[in-house]
Amino acid sequence: MNGSRLYAKPLHYLDIEGGVTILDNIINCLEGIDAIDEIVLAISEAPENIAFKLFAEKRNLRFVTGDEHDVLGRLVKAGQYAGATDIFRVTSESPFVQFEQVDELWQHHLANNNEGTFFDDTLDGCSFEIINLAALAQSHQDGDDRHRSELCTLYLRENIDRFKIDIIKAQPEFQRKDLRLTVDYPEDLVVCRACFEKFSDHQPRIPINKIIDYLDQNPSLKSLIEPYVEEGYSTMFIR
Repeated sequence: MNGSRLYAKPLHYLDIEGGVTILDNIINCLEGIDAIDEIVLAISEAPENIAFKLFAEKRNLRFVTGDEHDVLGRLVKAGQYAGATDIFRVTSESPFVQFEQVDELWQHHLANNNEGTFFDDTLDGCSFEIINLAALAQSHQDGDDRHRSELCTLYLRENIDRFKIDIIKAQPEFQRKDLRLTVDYPEDLVVCRACFEKFSDHQPRIPINKIIDYLDQNPSLKSLIEPYVEEGYSTMFIR
């Protein structure tokens, strides 16, 4: 909740009149994906995050709470609470999931008995990870504080020889490090709102290739996020 750059990022509106927040759009998208059985919020127990509990109750979602800094611990707790075998993980401030690849990569994950299947090298904010819950629990046990941070799969990525992991790269047209679709700064929010409005007929499952084309045709929007793309990609897709 207490983002230093933009307060309460997931609860900002993509559609002010329609009352659709970033988190609403993520959930609306995930609810239409066959591979996902349940959505659980893993909420920091810091007092200001009560807004997320109220959100979960409004959306009829289950949730867990845990240490503010031990994000991995919260993720494991959420999986255990739901009785999950594997977790499909996205973050709460990235409104546009690259949904087209999810069911296919879930089948790949199962067929290869993977402990982790990571969809990497796509736009900042559109990637996702599928992780076996037991592997996450082992990461929490064997890792240190930096592995228990918001970099929830860092331990797996740094010890890839110890786990059965596939890293799937996005197709070249999605490997656009001049673009980002995550909300960390006010300028990000302006861009994501513009994309949401432009493709209102596709909500909540807006194809990422359509957003890319739209941004390429609108350099004024691209210029808003240009100062932040290098920073964002510098800590992504560690391997």
